[in-house]
Amino acid sequence: MQQGKKPRKKVPSWEVVGALVGLYRKHAGMTQPQLASLVCVGLETLGSIEQGRRPLRLKLAAELDELLDTKGALTAAVGKVPDRERYPEFVQDFVEEEAKALSLYSYQNQVVPGLLQTPEYARAVFDCLFPPITHQEAEERLLARIDRQRIFEQKPWPPMMSFLLNESILEQPIGGADVLRGQIRHLREMAELPFLSIQVLPKKLTEHAGLDGPMVLIETPEHAHLAYIEGQRVSFLLDDPDEVGILQRKYGMLRAQALTPQETMGLLERLAGET
Repeated sequence: MQQGKKPRKKVPSWEVVGALVGLYRKHAGMTQPQLASLVCVGLETLGSIEQGRRPLRLKLAAELDELLDTKGALTAAVGKVPDRERYPEFVQDFVEEEAKALSLYSYQNQVVPGLLQTPEYARAVFDCLFPPITHQEAEERLLARIDRQRIFEQKPWPPMMSFLLNESILEQPIGGADVLRGQIRHLREMAELPFLSIQVLPKKLTEHAGLDGPMVLIETPEHAHLAYIEGQRVSFLLDDPDEVGILQRKYGMLRAQALTPQETMGLLERLAGET
């Protein structure tokens, strides 16, 4: 059985915010159905917010502040929620480790890695989610994803990075042909960075070491080694040396099976129509 860090349980911040919503609602003499109707949200949504199971979005917080005469308390409370909690719970631990990594190795078989996504491609990915999320939730996730990309601005140097992508990713027109073309051009530009390499695993491979799915390998500032694996609505951040070691060897084999960084640049140029 795989071991390591499991996804965090419900963090308390949204529970505190939700409790405030419930408190102010009761002081205003309103029932949940009455308040839900006034702010045009579902009763289940409001109930989830008050129980801390659903984040309170800033726009709704502002509406509630005005309606419940809270003097801006809910907006202020939402603003104090730690940045890491803007991400889905199952990915929060990973994002925290990613931001301070010494090295980061990523293999993806379905979509371009989040760190390398253009805003247009990322928005299209969020539009594919099922069950669907609201437009506001998609925009907040987009801003969070762009914020993650500030890792490339770290001084004196960002972490050393390696990205492996299945070639099929470069053919799947997520968001449409123009969005994909722009994404491929962005990958070609990123491939020029001195601390980063991109390699594509060609479709013609008769042997493939990554059929079990995507993974990200991280080296922490303390030189510990972690592995992040993700599936359908679940994820694991592993720190068991035996498990991480297996994935490191798997990643090494994938790099050997992939096109070289130089060959990958040529492929990206051809797919972008630049040659």
